[in-house]
Amino acid sequence: MPAPLHYATATDLLAAYADGSTTPTAVVEALRARIAEAEGTVNALTPEILDVDAALAESERRWAEGTQRPLEGLPVVIKEEQPIEGHSATEGTPLFKDVVAEETHPLITRIINAGGIPFRRTTTPEFCIAAYTRGQLWGITRNPWNPDYGVGGSSGGSGAALAAGYAPLATGSDIGGSTRIPACFNGVVGYKPPFGRNAALPPFNADSYCTDGPMARSVADLALLQNVMAGQELSDPISLPAPAPVRADADLTGRTIGLVTAIGDYGFEDEVIAAVRGTRAWLEAAGATVEEVTLPFTHRQIMQIAWTHLGSIMMPFVADEIGENNFHLLEPYTRQALRLAQEAVADLGQLGGLLGEAEVQGVLGTLFERYDSLVAPISGTVGLLADEYYEHGISIASEDYPSHIESFPTVIFNIANRCPVISVPAARSGIGVPIGVQVVARPYDDQTVFSVAAAIEAGRGAWFGSEEHTPGLAVPARK
Repeated sequence: MPAPLHYATATDLLAAYADGSTTPTAVVEALRARIAEAEGTVNALTPEILDVDAALAESERRWAEGTQRPLEGLPVVIKEEQPIEGHSATEGTPLFKDVVAEETHPLITRIINAGGIPFRRTTTPEFCIAAYTRGQLWGITRNPWNPDYGVGGSSGGSGAALAAGYAPLATGSDIGGSTRIPACFNGVVGYKPPFGRNAALPPFNADSYCTDGPMARSVADLALLQNVMAGQELSDPISLPAPAPVRADADLTGRTIGLVTAIGDYGFEDEVIAAVRGTRAWLEAAGATVEEVTLPFTHRQIMQIAWTHLGSIMMPFVADEIGENNFHLLEPYTRQALRLAQEAVADLGQLGGLLGEAEVQGVLGTLFERYDSLVAPISGTVGLLADEYYEHGISIASEDYPSHIESFPTVIFNIANRCPVISVPAARSGIGVPIGVQVVARPYDDQTVFSVAAAIEAGRGAWFGSEEHTPGLAVPARK
């Protein structure tokens, strides 16, 4: 098992538990030491401390008896948005700082029943609305690779916690890129499962843009956690029966893959496109035929469709939750999202939004007649500055966006949310922040994205634990 212990993979830890070379208690102690070392800089965790003593004792007993479960003794950091009964449910806003959850998210229950240990809760932006992670409640979450830069959002705390070495596994959720963007900027892997694959809580289990899924530092670990998460729950009638378990199988013999090197008028920095093109050799070495392709969508087209959808479901929910007298207390990005969503609904209407969704899905359907998978950019830029709010939009590669969220082509695959998508690291940028790519496959073809991601990972080589590719955090703690 590679040193240091806090960067061991989940699969390595299970093997070490089995041969007695380490224990769940020793791992938790190592993770706590790492948190004490790095959290003053990274700020990826909420202040809430979870009691893990009983879970550790049970895991130690089960390993001794040989009755271990699939995740036995593995610490998992949990996105704070996903509730745990009796614990905080703040939605990342000081308006709800005293709210306590009355139920547990079904995926957290599945993790616990599989022997995983909810270890700490991770930070989010307010109402999970921004593609960076900062707010009045918890402050700024900083990138372990370069703390001047952000970690993405909204699962930014989970991505940063994995990169910093706080746990081998994490949970995320995704309504517009909220798992994939943090995975990209933190150099980890994140899975946006197809709609209905993993159970969720009402009312957002019925939102066709929403998913909850796993995050990890390796594709094999991602598969391990996803196989626990997948499956039907009676509490969520939209959830689907579990498919065959996914595997980190990198054999792409006979597969045809499209490298997406341009998307309409989206702006991409040169390093981003170089990272996408850099995967070609690895994919071909795994047996695939690779061709460059373009997508025809404009960023305004995509976001008008998405804002109309969000303006019909998520944004009215937020408005109802906060009440009409608290608008001025919200983060700038929350206020902007409420305004843009309201404008899009007035401009396009629900029917116009649905027609737009059908057009996007039709274009992708035609592409998937030829390609088994697409490998596409996640972000136009290699990094967002941690101390910026981007409340007046952003400019990337000479393209202007009224909202920073509009610059991320991840949203395309929430519109086409039956498509499974994995974010996998492909390169390091000149500023040190990782660059990820998103691997997309046909609706409900989970295994293909795991295979393509595994081939990219195999070609790229291991990162965490090696001197060259481990976040150094060689900066003073920030207040």
